[in-house]
Amino acid sequence: MDLEAFELVLLRRPESPPDYDEAELDRIQSEHLDHHRRLRESGQVVTNGPVRQQPDESLRGLTFYRTGSLEEARRLAEADPAVQAGRLVIEIMTWYCPPGTMTKPGRSVSLLNGQVRHRKPARS
Repeated sequence: MDLEAFELVLLRRPESPPDYDEAELDRIQSEHLDHHRRLRESGQVVTNGPVRQQPDESLRGLTFYRTGSLEEARRLAEADPAVQAGRLVIEIMTWYCPPGTMTKPGRSVSLLNGQVRHRKPARS
């Protein structure tokens, strides 16, 4: 069976994250989003994003890297400003899937102010 391999990073909130004022939290979040945007644009990240309705509230997001090694994915994940600020910690592993899995679209939703809004599927 042929499979594709990706490096999967789970982003978790640590038990006791450092406290920052609102302005600093906004700066960290903005830099976190910019970091992931750059990684997607460079092709090192296939996709990433937050999770909702998870049974473990410490799980905040997932990132699927395409670097070819856990070490390189770890290096990039640890460069995330939210990780460096202690707001997130990472868990990293290899994830296998059937070829082409990551090219199929998911459900269409909008994320606005932390709220997920499902969009109706387009009619064909």
